[in-house]
Amino acid sequence: MRSTRTPVRLVLALAALLAPLATACGSASGADGAKTVTVTVGYQSKTINTVTAGTLLRSLGYFEQELAARGKKDGVTYKVDWQDYATGAPITAQMTAGKIDIGSMGDFPLLINAARGRELKQPTRLVSVTGYNLRGGLNTVVTAPDSKLESLADLRGKKVSTSVGSAADGTLVRALQRAGIDPSSGIQKLNQQPSVGASALQAGSADALSQFVAWPGQLAYEGKARALYDGAELNVPTFHGVTVREKFAAQRAGVLDDFLRAQRKATDYLRTNPVAAAESVAKETGLPAEVVYLYNGAHGIATFDPALRPELVAALKADVPVLKDAKLVADVDVDAFVDPAPLKRVAAGQDYPVAAPARAELWRRGQARAESFDSPRELLKAAKGADVRAAYVPDAVTGTLWFADQAVWVAEGSDLRAFVTRAGATAYVDRHRESGARIVGFAEAGALAS
Repeated sequence: MRSTRTPVRLVLALAALLAPLATACGSASGADGAKTVTVTVGYQSKTINTVTAGTLLRSLGYFEQELAARGKKDGVTYKVDWQDYATGAPITAQMTAGKIDIGSMGDFPLLINAARGRELKQPTRLVSVTGYNLRGGLNTVVTAPDSKLESLADLRGKKVSTSVGSAADGTLVRALQRAGIDPSSGIQKLNQQPSVGASALQAGSADALSQFVAWPGQLAYEGKARALYDGAELNVPTFHGVTVREKFAAQRAGVLDDFLRAQRKATDYLRTNPVAAAESVAKETGLPAEVVYLYNGAHGIATFDPALRPELVAALKADVPVLKDAKLVADVDVDAFVDPAPLKRVAAGQDYPVAAPARAELWRRGQARAESFDSPRELLKAAKGADVRAAYVPDAVTGTLWFADQAVWVAEGSDLRAFVTRAGATAYVDRHRESGARIVGFAEAGALAS
């Protein structure tokens, strides 16, 4: 007869397999009887407008400090497992598998996160925002520096790299539709990771790249791309936010509160010390600090505020049809997904002021703060003879900040205006020919500023 007893080796093997699961997203008793809780946080280190819930938060240690204080009260040892990903999709996959508790991602991935969570019986909730731009300037379409493409209309029939389901893909779809191009048949869309798309653009196997922060700015800064379309032309809000597993939020409400308090502290730090924050994020990610500051600086493209602003929630609802048309979701109940209660518990009445219009900024080498100016002309004048680390100017129409030496300049009488794209500058010149508006090079703009 066969024995019904389980072999000892099998028991040991099963124990070894299950041991890691005991501490992931939950609690376990250690050898000394002390309870340990591991909180798993998924983030995107190089998606730098999520830094207050990821890269910067991790480096500052604020979440661990909050958990240490909680542990002293309840006799629990809390640990944080930070998991870094390139996009939001793998974070959603891990959350729906119950392996990540808290994650940060863009608006379109957040909707997919909500949809997949419901489908797979691991519902999630949106509890805060990291960085946002009310016009959509966080997403940009770029092309090669020597490309003959001048406007979005020139993309018809071209190969365009993007990450399907991302915020940048959403921008591309909407922009093409406004330009009268069918997003599904009017271009050859290449579904690629951001790094792959960047390589494809440089190799010439893609004519353009539509991506989210910080890829467009990095490629422009390195002289590997120029902006073709500024996402702010859509005038549709875009943002990144924090999502949490519903079960975790119910079981560990205090820990979620700690995370949101820590995120708030990281936001305060970034807003108070924008240059130091940019340097910190650059060190952690390998991105140039000048690129980080373009997005996260005092007048950067991203505004950092955890609040679930009504205009952002409304934009999220408007994003649902785009994803449904692409057959990426069946439907999403945004009202059920958005949960403002946790943030209200920890930051009631502590809203940040609405972002002021961007101003030109000059970052001198060795300086701990950047100087701001009332006009691009004043910035160019101040930059003459200075040891400049980076200079930034806002687009004259959209307000999107861009590198001064990468912007397209227009001279109009004694005024100098900067634009992210040549198409934007051309459109302005066409409307102001009577006043003598004309496109000039960066060097000429500098000379005219003196």
